[in-house]
Amino acid sequence: MSFDPYEFDRDYTPNPANRRVVTEGEYTSRTFLWMVLGLMITFGVAVVGWITNLTLYVYVYAPFVQLAVLIATLVMAYTMSARIEKMSVGTARSIFVAFSALFGFTLSIYLYVYRLDSIILVFLATALYFGVLAAYGHFTKRNLAGIGPILFSGLIFLVVFGLVSLFIPALTAFDTIVCLIGIAVFLGYTAYDTQRIREYYHYYAGYPDMMEKASIFSALQLYLDFINLFLYLLRFLGKSRN
Repeated sequence: MSFDPYEFDRDYTPNPANRRVVTEGEYTSRTFLWMVLGLMITFGVAVVGWITNLTLYVYVYAPFVQLAVLIATLVMAYTMSARIEKMSVGTARSIFVAFSALFGFTLSIYLYVYRLDSIILVFLATALYFGVLAAYGHFTKRNLAGIGPILFSGLIFLVVFGLVSLFIPALTAFDTIVCLIGIAVFLGYTAYDTQRIREYYHYYAGYPDMMEKASIFSALQLYLDFINLFLYLLRFLGKSRN
């Protein structure tokens, strides 16, 4: 999920002279803090749903709720991408928090499928890989804009393959290859989206509301990078329950 910051209407009141200017470092830290908050909410909801067996109950007796949650998360992601320049900062924050909570409900299914020790190890591996690529995206002098189309093509392949495999079960034989492609794509997106934080900061410097909303949107992008990387690593390395 991405948007072009240069499509935004910058017809906003600039930063007043008496307001403290947020540095690039503070802006970047705030973005990652929002991402971490989203992850904490997601995994917290997932654990609660698993411990209470609420997720299993809903999955067995009310499967339509799972579909409703999936549709809601897709709508929220699209709304954040397409309408963020029009919504208030408070609305952007609320959508991000709600998205994180709903996705946690979906993610809790994996706690029934994979062993807990395996999930923890994969989470730590995801954090390590994500941190390395985020650091690269932040500190590299190379412009990563050129890999955007390549990453998007990889993302389209993953989506199409996932949909087709629902109707052609034999394609699951290629799951290992697909997982490797998914890992590569979201590692690339981690570096790419991290570098774009700097672009948003400089483009919206002096426009505090747009800076805040762009920060939340960047946090959502990084959150999705982390979650997708985690899920592909889990499929590739995770150990299923007996």
